[in-house]
Amino acid sequence: MAEPMDPSFADPELTVFIEAVRQDPGPPARAVGAVELRRAQRLRAEARPPGPEITHVEDLTVGSAAAVGARLYRPSVAFGPLVVFLHGGMWTIGDLESHDRVCRRLALRTGAAVLSVDFRRAPEHPWPAAVDDCVEALRWATAGGDSQVRVGVDGPIVVMGDSSGGNLAALACLRLRDEGGPLPAAQVLAYPNTDLTLSCPSARSKASGWGLTVDDVAWGAEQWVPDPSRRADPGVSPLYAADLGGLPPAVVVTAEHDPLRDEGDAYAARLADANVPVRHRCEAGMIHGFLTLDTLSPAAAQAGDRLFADVADLLALVR
Repeated sequence: MAEPMDPSFADPELTVFIEAVRQDPGPPARAVGAVELRRAQRLRAEARPPGPEITHVEDLTVGSAAAVGARLYRPSVAFGPLVVFLHGGMWTIGDLESHDRVCRRLALRTGAAVLSVDFRRAPEHPWPAAVDDCVEALRWATAGGDSQVRVGVDGPIVVMGDSSGGNLAALACLRLRDEGGPLPAAQVLAYPNTDLTLSCPSARSKASGWGLTVDDVAWGAEQWVPDPSRRADPGVSPLYAADLGGLPPAVVVTAEHDPLRDEGDAYAARLADANVPVRHRCEAGMIHGFLTLDTLSPAAAQAGDRLFADVADLLALVR
C-alpha cells in the first residue's frame, strides 16, 4: 500500500522541492536514456555553487591490473587516513563532477583524504565492470599507490558509497573478504541499494512522488544487470549474501522517504546479526540523495554533516 503523500519533511525547502517534482516529474529514465541523463546531470552540477576550497585536488589514474580514473582530495599537506568514495547514480550516471561537492565536504569534515573513483558505468559496461574497478582502486590504495603515484596514506582506509555506490562498496567488501583481502578498515553505506529485485516494502510504499522513483531504479538495474535472473545473486545484491560475517565495521544511514529505505535497514540488521559492528540510523523526514542536496536544503546539509561525523568517529575507532 502506498503511503500518504503529505508527510512531514525535514524542512520547508525539501517540501517545496518535492512538491515541484510531483507537479513536473519529467520523463522516466527509461524514456530518456543514459546519455541524456548524464548531460542533464552535468548541467545541474555546473549550476550548483562550487564546493569549498581544499588544499589539494588532483585527477589521476589508479590501479595496477587495470587503469581506473579517480580524483584525490587532500584537506592538508599531512598524510592521514583515506576514504575511497564510490558515487551513486543507478550504475549508469554520476561521475567525479556530480559528487565533487560531497567529496570536498567529506574531506574537510573528517580530515581524511578522499579518493573518488570514476568507475565504468552501464549500459556500456554492465556488471561486474564497476565492481572490478572499485576493487582495483581499493587494492591500489591499500598498497599505497604505485611508482608513479603515491597515495600517501597514514591511517586506516575506509570505503564509502551513496545509493548505487553503496551497493558497490558493499560488494567490494564481500569480494575482498572472499578472496582473502586485504579489507578496508570500515565501510560507510549511505542510502544503499542492496536488493536489485526491489522487493522490500518501501519499494512499493515509496514507489513514486518522493524524488527517486522505483521505476528509475529498476531501469538502472536493468542496464547494469540485463539478465533478471541474476539480480538476486549475492554478487549483485549484497542483501542476498548467505554470510556477512567477517566484513568490516559499518555505518549505514538511510532516509525515511526513500524507496530504498527498507533494503538499507535490512542490510544493517543482517550485518549486526553477523556480529559486524554497525552504527545505523534512518534520517527522519529525509529523502534519497540528501548528500547532494546541501545547497537546496539546510536539513539535507545537516544530515550530511551527521554522516560525515559518523565517518570521523569511525576513522578514530579503527585507527
